[in-house]
This record gives sequence, structure tokens and C-alpha cells, in this order.
Amino acid sequence: MSWTSNCLQDVHGTSFRVNVEARTRNVLWFVRRGFFFVSVVLFVSFVFYKITFTPFSHHISTGFVIAFALSLLVLGALVTFGFTAFIRTIIDHQVALRVGGQSFGWWSRPPVEPIIRIFVYNVTNADEFLNNGTKPILDELGPYVYVQTWEKVNIKENPNGTISYNQKRVYIFNEDLSGGLEDDVVIVPNIPMLSATSQSKHAARFLRLAMASIMDILKIKPFVEVSVGQLLWGYEDPLLKLAKDVVPKEQKLPYEEFGLMYGKNSTSKDTVTVWTGVDDITQYGIIDKYNGRSHQTHWLSEQCNRLNGTDGSIFPPRITKNSTLHVYEKDLCRLLPLSFEKEVTVRGGVKGYRFTPSPDVFASVDKNPNNMCYCPAGPPCAPHGLFNVSLCQYDSPILLSFPHFYMADQTLRTAVEGISPPEKDKHQLFIDVQPDMGTALRARARIQINLAVSQVVDIKQVANFPDIVFPILWFEEGIDSLPDEILDLMKVATNIPPRAKFILTIALFGLGGFLFVVAVICLVRKSHRQSTLHLEGSNYLATASVDQAKKKAKMDNGMSSKSN
Repeated sequence: MSWTSNCLQDVHGTSFRVNVEARTRNVLWFVRRGFFFVSVVLFVSFVFYKITFTPFSHHISTGFVIAFALSLLVLGALVTFGFTAFIRTIIDHQVALRVGGQSFGWWSRPPVEPIIRIFVYNVTNADEFLNNGTKPILDELGPYVYVQTWEKVNIKENPNGTISYNQKRVYIFNEDLSGGLEDDVVIVPNIPMLSATSQSKHAARFLRLAMASIMDILKIKPFVEVSVGQLLWGYEDPLLKLAKDVVPKEQKLPYEEFGLMYGKNSTSKDTVTVWTGVDDITQYGIIDKYNGRSHQTHWLSEQCNRLNGTDGSIFPPRITKNSTLHVYEKDLCRLLPLSFEKEVTVRGGVKGYRFTPSPDVFASVDKNPNNMCYCPAGPPCAPHGLFNVSLCQYDSPILLSFPHFYMADQTLRTAVEGISPPEKDKHQLFIDVQPDMGTALRARARIQINLAVSQVVDIKQVANFPDIVFPILWFEEGIDSLPDEILDLMKVATNIPPRAKFILTIALFGLGGFLFVVAVICLVRKSHRQSTLHLEGSNYLATASVDQAKKKAKMDNGMSSKSN
């Protein structure tokens, strides 16, 4: 069940703080520089304006003013078509995982503690169910809340733009947040036993009879009474103990006790290799290899065996409504696709997109033929709304669903008593993401663990056990909202750049256009003034010539009169 812990690592503020704070600070840095640039442009434009309309304007080349105005118009065009891409480039550079960087530090050792809530189904009529065939009655107990700490260890930077690590997890029970204690005793199906009997259903009859004798000697029953802590973290099981002594070394199970979360309160042995996004931000956080493999080997097609999703803590930025987010975790045994459902607004007015599993993600092959690749041993395949992970769980007949069989065949729920009808608000898995940054705003990761039990007539302990899907527990991880300071940062980071682009565009086009018009007016005036002066000079010369001619003619007439 650790995949949902990964999924909510981002939401609880771990990698989320990395992405939001790193991206926000860089966005704000460039926005501030943008406003500083606008201020400089305003000042310079004011100076040009004052110079242009003062007696000293003749000292300034009007051509230079036109050139400056055209430069502003060109800058306006660049801002219009390139500002968003420029901001994205800077953000992508800062967000990518670089060893020694701030984002890398927060990613590798998150500063906050995720929470997981677990609800256990307690069987209240186990004897009546076994002896009389009555419908099992379940009592949902919990939540049992654990606070987690996370750390990525054994980190290794690879030359191909990837980074490898092992995940370390520590779970601490929180009594104050819980609805019960780890010491609470519950009665649940005996998963090791029922797994063994189900696997022996098609074995030789003498093997089934031998198994019944062994279980009779060891006094193994179909239901066990254990504490919640034992159910989760492990208890000694006689079948596992026997298997340890008699099964060949190469076939032994990798654990000595049974627990649904056995071995998870430690450093994982699985090595995960992800793309850093340094060379290609669209690959940011996507798994390249898991334990050295780029594909699984369980399923029937290459597409179904792919691992190229994220661990749920980070996603590549610039998410659209047409995007499909993929999450991979070993326990899930496949990529989980998440599709856009609706636009949402979280506290503080920050807008995001909600992504959820599609209704046919766990659909039967009749309703979704594409799921046939997940049924290598079928038909028959898993019922509608269930996903068979037995190939990833040492052939234990474990089926996953959403809580209360949400989006599943409701005959599965009505086969038992005590489980209320599913409610979308309580049982849906979803992640709300901020699309520009690819970071989670809010989430609920919810999964139910079920056991498929088969009737085996030759094993008397389960001879009266009907074929049934038995719910064991379900869990959720998530928060309703992020801290106010983070939401405020995100709101600024998402709202300021578009406004800055608008202001810069208006300022550059407005001032550039204004100065260009002013310069043209000045040129026209100067040209008109020169034409006027030239015309006045020509008129003056013409008049002077006429006067001079008249004066000369008069003088000539006077001289002629005297000579007579």
C-alpha cells in the first residue's frame, strides 16, 4: 500500500513544497525584474518626452527617438509571443532535480510528515458463517492513523539524465488522531491459509488431503484473532514457519512473518531510477527503471507492462485537461492512469484540475477489453471493479478495489453485511493539481484490499467456505488543503506572470507607439517649418528683385528726363 503514500508525498507538502517554493521564488524574481524594467522604460520615455518638447529638442536626433520607439515596439512583440515561454524555461531549469540544488534537497529529504489512515473490517460472526453458511457480518473499525517520515537514500546520479535511489519510510502510530489502538483485537480471514487452500484447488487430490491433515495438526483455522498492529506489521504464522523449514531455498518467501505492511517500516530494497528533467522537463519524475527493468514481466502486452509513470510525488509541469497522469507503485503492480474530471478551486482561490481513475480502470474484460492484458491466467478474469495483483503477491489471491467497492459490481458489497453503499466524496481516489506547475493541491488516495476465497471440498477447514471476495481493510492518505502560506505563494506564482505580461505588453506598445507618433509629428513640424522658411525666403527674394527692378527703372526714367 506504499504507492498511495508516494502519491500523497507531494500533497502533504514534501515534494510539493519543493516545487511550489522553488518555482514561486523564481517566478517572483523575474516578475520583479519585469516591473523594474517597466519603471526604467517609463523613466527613459519621460526623459525623451521632455527633451522632445523643450527648446533643447534640436540637440536630439529625431531619428534616434524613432529608433528607440521601434525598439520598444519590438520588445513588446517579444513579450507578447515569448514572455510565457521564457518564464517556463526559467521555472523548468530551477525545478529539475540537480544534485546540490534546493529542490533536490527538499525532494530527497522532505521536511514534513505524511499521514495514512487505515480502516479494518472486523468479522463479528465468523463461527456462524463457517458452520451455518450465514452471510458474514463486518464491523468497520478505525481509523488507525500513522504519521510518516520519508527519506531517499543511496542516491546516485547517472550520466544519462536519471537519478537512482532507495526509499526509506518510518511509520509512527498517532493515538490522538486514531479511532482505536494498535492493541485492538480483530477477527479477519487467515490470509496465509486461505491463499494456500485457493492455490491447491486445482492440485492433485492427495495434496489437498495432505494439506488438510497438516492444518488439522497445526490447528490452523480460516479466521485468526490478532491485534491491528499484528495484522499490519506482522505476526508469526504456523504455515509460513513450516514453509521456511521445508520449502527449497530458491522458492522461499522473502519474509518470516505475515503482515499487510510487513517490511515497509524500513528502507526499501527496491532501486528506483527516475528522469531528473534536466534535459527534458516533460520526463521530469517519470520512472526510467525499477530494479534495473524498464518493463514488468507479468502481463500480456508491452503497453500493460510499462513503468513510465511517476511515483505520484511529482508530475511534469504544464498539465492540460487532455493530459493523462500515470502513477506506478510496486504493490499496485501496474500503471494507474488518472484522467481529468473537473476544474476545482481550493482555499485561497487557487484553481486546479482534478484527476481521477476512469470508471473502467478496473472494469471487467467484458466492459473494457483493453484490460484483457491484465488477465494472463484467464478467463475467468477479475470481477468488475477489482484488480488481481496475485502475480505481484507471491500468488496470494489478493484483489484491489476502491473502498466499499466504489465503481465495482455491487453484488460484491451485498455478499457481506456491514459495508455501507459507496459514496464518491468518501471513497473516490483523486488528485487536484495546479496545471501550470504540475504540483498537487489536494488529494485522497484510497484503496481497499480484498481476498478472493475459493471453496475446496477436500480441505475440511474450508469445505463450507463459499467462493467469495472478502474485504480485509481499506486506507486513505490525503489532506483537505495546503497551508495558507503555500497557497498564497502559489496564488502569486500563478496570477502575477500573466498580469506582468499584460502590463509589460501595454507599457511597451503604448510608450513605443506614443514616442513613435511624437517623433513623426516632430519630423512633420520640422519639415513644415523648413518649407515655410524656404517659401518665405523665396518670396522675399522675389519681392526684393521686383523692388530693385522698379527702383532701377525709375532711376533710368529720371536720367532720361534730365538729358532731354
